[in-house]
Amino acid sequence: MKTIAANDLPGILRRGQRVFVVGSSNEPVTLLDALTECPEAARGLTFLQFPLPGMNTFDFSNLTDDTRFGTFFLTPDLREGFEAGRIDFLPMHMRNVFEFLRSDVDVLMVQVAYDKTGQLRLGPNADFTSAALETADIVMAELNRGIQAPLGAPRIAETAIDYVMESERPLPNMAAPTLDDVSTTIGANVASLIRDGDCIQTGIGSIPAATLKALEDKNDLGMHGGLIDDGGRALIERGVLNGRAKSYLPEQHVTGMVLGTDALYEWVAERADVVLAGANVTHETRMISRLDNFVSINSAVEVDLDGQVNAEVIAGRQISGTGGAVDFMRGARMSRGGRSIVAMTATARRGQQSRIVERTPVVTALRTDVDVVVTEFGIAELAGTTLAERRERLIGIAHPDFRDALRSGN
Repeated sequence: MKTIAANDLPGILRRGQRVFVVGSSNEPVTLLDALTECPEAARGLTFLQFPLPGMNTFDFSNLTDDTRFGTFFLTPDLREGFEAGRIDFLPMHMRNVFEFLRSDVDVLMVQVAYDKTGQLRLGPNADFTSAALETADIVMAELNRGIQAPLGAPRIAETAIDYVMESERPLPNMAAPTLDDVSTTIGANVASLIRDGDCIQTGIGSIPAATLKALEDKNDLGMHGGLIDDGGRALIERGVLNGRAKSYLPEQHVTGMVLGTDALYEWVAERADVVLAGANVTHETRMISRLDNFVSINSAVEVDLDGQVNAEVIAGRQISGTGGAVDFMRGARMSRGGRSIVAMTATARRGQQSRIVERTPVVTALRTDVDVVVTEFGIAELAGTTLAERRERLIGIAHPDFRDALRSGN
């Protein structure tokens, strides 16, 4: 590893290169600060990232007038660059993002740290790093000496890193969401569908947090998903989530990233059973299918009366991304005893708009990907139902103010 400074970047980076920058809680912020200090190094480059809203806010396309940015998830911070045509959105499921990065990256930028035993490991995100490592000619790392790496994160050899910038800074925190009566009700409805011994996957937000809170009385749950947060940590510490019943990778809590508070980051630095893996493991349907009773729990912008899910577009505007939900949904459908659940509030815009709609304009997940839809007004079991039954069950969990219009098709 060669230690470098910002003014070394123009001699390392070359016009035409494609640079993958790790996102979420493992974003190499010190390297991004160096690019800001020396923006000419980014001239003619294309950056790629899978950012998280509110956590990864750097718009690479602002560095120079011919720097491009390809994103797999459109966040509010990228809206201006996207609408100006400087940012390209790439719609891909997370498992496909892994394969895309396996063959189309010249430079990898990543954060690493030493664990409690002195082993060099990735920081708290392993989604796509191994894919980029396979193809990148240049690996640049921020070595953060202000943290301990998760004990279950993948190890990385020092010889695999070409250039390094050292830092000593805390990781970004993600506060637990506030739970209101609606999210609490939805969480309870979802929890009623979870059986002892199930293996679960959840996402980010108030409904996943409320769901995890409502699972405190369950037994022997497992975890295999894209993230672990403070809610998952609480279930592990209570002994509810122990992985004993998992038919594959028992007693291991498999995840792609760690998102939460400093207390969570310090906790995973001591837990070898919290295993961080790439999307070729976490989002691979063939692996998920080996997990009996796998339950995917995801959200949506809207669901139409056929059961089709839109999770990324509002009023014709791309507001997020395809993400990894469909990978988990299809894995759940292949799992023996598995179920695919979509949970959301029944309305948007402070009750002015139904999220159960006649027809959604963009389909993120097919009607055949979804077993159950949950709102604060109930549970619609869709698996094995006719088109007419689907419509009636979905109307039954819409807000009462919109049910007549949905029935009449207005």
